[in-house]
Amino acid sequence: MRYRNLYEKLVDSHTVKTIDAENVLLYVDLHIMNEYTSPQAFAGLEEKGRQVMRPRQQLAVVSHIIPTHAQTPRVIVDSAARLQAENLARNCSKAGIRLFGTNDPDQGIEHIVAPERGLVRPGMVILCGDSHTTTYGALGALGFGIGTSEVEHVLATQTLVYRLAKTMLIKIDGKLPFGTSSKDLVIWLISRIGAQGARGYAVEFAGSTIAELSAEARMTLCNMTVEAGARAALIAPDQTTFDYLRDKVRFEPSQWDAAMRDWATMQSDAGAQFDCEYQFEASDIAPFVTWGTSPDQAIAIDEPVPSAQEQTSPESAESTRRALRYIGLTPGQSIVGTAVDRVFIGSCTNGRIEDLRTVAAIVRGRKVASGVRAMVVPGSGAVRRQAEAEGIAQVLIEAGFEWREPGCSMCLAMNDDVLSDGERCASTTNRNFEGRQGRGGRTHLMSPAMAAAAAVTGCITDVRKLEALA
Repeated sequence: MRYRNLYEKLVDSHTVKTIDAENVLLYVDLHIMNEYTSPQAFAGLEEKGRQVMRPRQQLAVVSHIIPTHAQTPRVIVDSAARLQAENLARNCSKAGIRLFGTNDPDQGIEHIVAPERGLVRPGMVILCGDSHTTTYGALGALGFGIGTSEVEHVLATQTLVYRLAKTMLIKIDGKLPFGTSSKDLVIWLISRIGAQGARGYAVEFAGSTIAELSAEARMTLCNMTVEAGARAALIAPDQTTFDYLRDKVRFEPSQWDAAMRDWATMQSDAGAQFDCEYQFEASDIAPFVTWGTSPDQAIAIDEPVPSAQEQTSPESAESTRRALRYIGLTPGQSIVGTAVDRVFIGSCTNGRIEDLRTVAAIVRGRKVASGVRAMVVPGSGAVRRQAEAEGIAQVLIEAGFEWREPGCSMCLAMNDDVLSDGERCASTTNRNFEGRQGRGGRTHLMSPAMAAAAAVTGCITDVRKLEALA
């Protein structure tokens, strides 16, 4: 008997044909598209006279280029962006694909819309032309991003020529310390293993720390694992998974029983082997914030900004010098007290209802600091409605936050929510590359709680000490 890990089980169950020792033809349960990676794929199909093979196993969402300021109806003013949305609508209409378009009440970010609609379930293979498709591993599905030519192949065949990944187990045990969250956990992890530390691997998370995370917190973790180079991230389904899905997947009671029996088998076998293993303790984690221009350039909030001299190679020393020049920080200084111009709360990493509840709990009774522009962008129409029903939106508005419409917004500079040159932003997003949020913009990644603390203090702040600053 060959013991298999969860990744191997998922790949084996979806292998249509073994091509060679490193490649298989993989069946795809669900394919998700957005407005910027699909046009060329549809054009390729049309040129070859091919049809979309299985339209009902496709989903499309307008998210990256859509403006998020309040307006009814929502209008995409930029002509190039508008053309992208119009092309997606036309292609989906012609092919019979479900589209969450510009003015759909359930429009949002694909990685939030798909799980909340019950479309992501354990055991599935889900692809999207976006790297953060790893999010779906939080529910025991194999999700990963693909390129435009691969999008065309999936549309035409519902399969993908897939190069097998190596496997990595990351086990984290213990209770997350006060003031920390899964966002702190994943930034801390990336800082430990590096931005290329999981390159070429499918990562499975396990341990008591992971077991205690909510389903949405697990999505944050799996979402950002790609920032360590991972090709996939997985968490074996458990009761937390089942409870999350019960409100979203439309099964009859008998179907639920059968599904849960099946899902419960989606675990790594006790004797399964991994190509690489890590073991960590949650007690080592603190609130984390990035100081540079890569997600692994991060420190605990109470650590000093590093210097080039501390680095172990000429390449990392030069990377540190360049990052510090761009971000405008001095080696050895405390990052606490660094003034921010903007605060952005949202994205496929932290735009879910639990994230907004965290922010509201911190800012209730407080005000956004003078001179700071703070935005909250819910990840979907459903999240927005729930936040309004729970009174969260009103708390945020009263505190001085802009309450926006759903979309990717300031996660990336593909819409009109951008930083100006030199502006510094406390952001709950997933990438802090040069120019990611706008040319010359300076991004500090952090948790929703830390971003909320920055908004009300006007600077990067240790959220654990916020009460003492009141």
